[in-house]
Amino acid sequence: MFSLTRPSERDIAHFLADSRDLPLSYEPVGLALTDKSAFRLDEAIVPLGSGAAAYERAKDALREWTHFNLGWVHLYPRRASIEPGTIVAVVIRHFGFWSINGCRVVYSVGSDTGAEFGFAYGTLTNHAEMGEEVFKVVLRPETREVQYVLRAASKPRDPLAKLGRPIVRVLQSRFRRDSGRAMQRAMGA
Repeated sequence: MFSLTRPSERDIAHFLADSRDLPLSYEPVGLALTDKSAFRLDEAIVPLGSGAAAYERAKDALREWTHFNLGWVHLYPRRASIEPGTIVAVVIRHFGFWSINGCRVVYSVGSDTGAEFGFAYGTLTNHAEMGEEVFKVVLRPETREVQYVLRAASKPRDPLAKLGRPIVRVLQSRFRRDSGRAMQRAMGA
């Protein structure tokens, strides 16, 4: 959904309610984890620190959706669960207009006790794009380095997204960069 004005809290609440039963706009679930996709694949790997304490802080930051604290991208509900099935609205301000895009958390990545922790969400049929994004933090056993990894598989769905594909690609790149910086800020890096 596109708008010239910022959506109100009421608009977003209605959007979320209308999104609950919508299907994903792509298949198969898990496509962001493979290199054999017809979707555009992008990845960012951002250093966050080292050691077990840094890894625990990074996991907490993911649980709180800190990687969406960007100023121009807003997540609703603000402290959504990262459990599969959770519906979120991603509200984006871009070049003088706003969009609301629906997503569902589709799977967990790793485990709370392993060296990898995170989740993926997939786009619903009310999202301008179609695809999946994985957000995870990794504790590299060989170096003890903690990294934030964002991996996305996407392609345009809405006619405006198709028409504005070069602009969409700039915004996707900006999101990867700013998301990594938000995680670094959360870590005090």
